[in-house]
Formats: sequence, C-alpha cells, structure tokens
Amino acid sequence: MDKVFDYAKDKMNKTIASLNSDYNAIRAGRANAAVLDPIRVDYWGVPTPINQMAAVSVTEARMLTIQPWDKSALKLIEKAIQASDLGINPQNDGTVIRLAFPPLTEERRKQLCKDVKSTAEGAKVAIRNIRRDAIEKLKAMKKASEITEDDLSDGEEEVQKITDDFIKQVDSVAAKKEAEIMEI
Repeated sequence: MDKVFDYAKDKMNKTIASLNSDYNAIRAGRANAAVLDPIRVDYWGVPTPINQMAAVSVTEARMLTIQPWDKSALKLIEKAIQASDLGINPQNDGTVIRLAFPPLTEERRKQLCKDVKSTAEGAKVAIRNIRRDAIEKLKAMKKASEITEDDLSDGEEEVQKITDDFIKQVDSVAAKKEAEIMEI
C-alpha cells in the first residue's frame, strides 16, 4: 500500500511543480526571466529557448535585457518575442534587446487573476484524477487479495488526506500568485 501512497504523492508533487512553472510564466507587472520560457526561436532550423542562446537578466524592476551570445541571433530573438503573446515590444540597440514591462492596468490584473484561478482549478482536477487512480490501484489490490477490506478503507482515507493536503497547497500557491498580481 505504501507504493500507492508514494505514487500519489510523487504525481501530486509534480502537479504542484508544474503549477509553479505555469505561474512563473505569468507576467505580474515586474520583470521576470521566466516569461520568456515558452518562447522558442527558430535558430538554424531548431526551435531553441531564448535562455539557451542568450544571457537574460533583470536590470531594473520592470526591465529585462537579453544579450545573445551570437550577435546574428539578435533579429531572430526579436522576431520571436514580437510573434509571441507576451504583449511587449522589444527594443533592439544592436547588441542587446531590452523588454520594458509596463505597469499592469486594473482590468489586466483581474484577467490575470482569472487565469491564475483557472490554472489552479486545472491542477486540482489533475490531483483528483491522481486520487482516483490511487484508489483504483487499492481496489485492484483488494480484488487480488493483497489487502483486506479494512486496509482498503484505511487506504482510501489516507489517499483522501494526501489529496486534501495537496489541494490546500494549490490554493496557497494560487492565493500567493493572486496577491503578487494585485499588489501595486
């Protein structure tokens, strides 16, 4: 039974890690290099992440600088940023690209909070699916006479406790991200 619990915890931890990764990519008014993670640059025919072809740094609270190691990639990076849904116009001075993050409007903040809640709900659904899979494994163990009816009942309760803990973590991470978005 411990294998089932470990399986569930491992999968749920990965869900939380994925949620954190998704939240890092959400632009919350201040410069964050993680917003560039989903953007791929067609570099010599290979879709390449920007952080693998340039030094990305936060120079000011609302400014990112991208300095490519290969100067010929400057235009490619600029085009990829413009084509993305980032909503920021890159400024190219010939050696580095600067991204100035404008302050978020109240309307945009509310939209981002809706996105945060939607992403959190997706993570909760994933966690509940993991719970369902774990309970099915316990039932299969019961059917194969590996555990007793009482063990099955106790196992289901334990899986539910684990699930509740991870749902609380999702709520906590989402609330923290919402607070970060709404602060001025």
